[in-house]
Amino acid sequence: MHHDRLASQLIVAIRGRRSQTALSRRLGCRSNVVYTWEAGRRFPTAAVFFRLAQLVRIDVGERIGRFLGRLPDHLVGRDWSDPQTTAELLCHLREGATLIELADKLGTNRVSVGRWLKGEAQPRLPDLLRLIEVTSLRLLDFVDLFAPPSSLPEAREPWGVLEAQRRVAYNLPWSHAVMRVLELSDYRDHPAPDDAFIAARLGISRAQTRECLDALLLSRLIEKRGAHWAATQVLAVDTRRNPEGGRALKAHWARVGLERLPDLEPGGQDFFSYNLFTVSEQDWERLRELHISYYNELRRIVQGSEPAERVALVNAQLMRLDAASD
Repeated sequence: MHHDRLASQLIVAIRGRRSQTALSRRLGCRSNVVYTWEAGRRFPTAAVFFRLAQLVRIDVGERIGRFLGRLPDHLVGRDWSDPQTTAELLCHLREGATLIELADKLGTNRVSVGRWLKGEAQPRLPDLLRLIEVTSLRLLDFVDLFAPPSSLPEAREPWGVLEAQRRVAYNLPWSHAVMRVLELSDYRDHPAPDDAFIAARLGISRAQTRECLDALLLSRLIEKRGAHWAATQVLAVDTRRNPEGGRALKAHWARVGLERLPDLEPGGQDFFSYNLFTVSEQDWERLRELHISYYNELRRIVQGSEPAERVALVNAQLMRLDAASD
């Protein structure tokens, strides 16, 4: 995806029917700066972009909170036109990634990235989009906070693919696992793997495997290359956009874990553990943050792990069993 073009198209969509000149004046600019942004000659900083969104009555804080699942306490009530707020958002998204890792993924020197994270400099809008992409893997969901991706030429096709991924994932949860098998070294090295190979590796029926393969092929998420199936897109579904569908998926994988529980070998490499405890409200919040950090670190490790040798499932739960007292 071309981030400069996407940035220009996003500004056009946010402006809507308003004139470029009028919006430039509302931003306090004497020249028609909005025209230069839309033409791709210059770009606003992240903070100016958020200010632009606020000028057209977009509640930036509410939408960022929706994107994150919950707005961190230190970002609640903040001024999104303040460059320091952008820096704190980027630090939150960064999680455990090092400056070198971020710089490598962005194709930017680490000094610039470090200054962005400290609030000493501001990323331009295309840079912000790249940062969102590499830190959250959910760039299109971020774009959707401000304009429908289907209305942006640069985002229209990948958004359609992402929506197809979500439909397959919600309707056929095992399809995600089937795609993971296609990444395995054992599968790729096999001279002629069939449906039975995939079914045996996952412990599901051949009929389930065939149903998933047919749906993935119909959605153009896989294609046949010689004797092997190969993914054409990464199937990564964030469920925060569809809480009901997300709950159904979580219930499905929780059932899978429960079904496989009797097969766990004592002292083996698979884990099913629990801890029942009391805790203070303050430490409960600390545990929530730790739980989120763990999951984000897990995703970061998985993203960079090579070669593909195992298909694994993580079911991580942290919940209150008691009703909060008044």
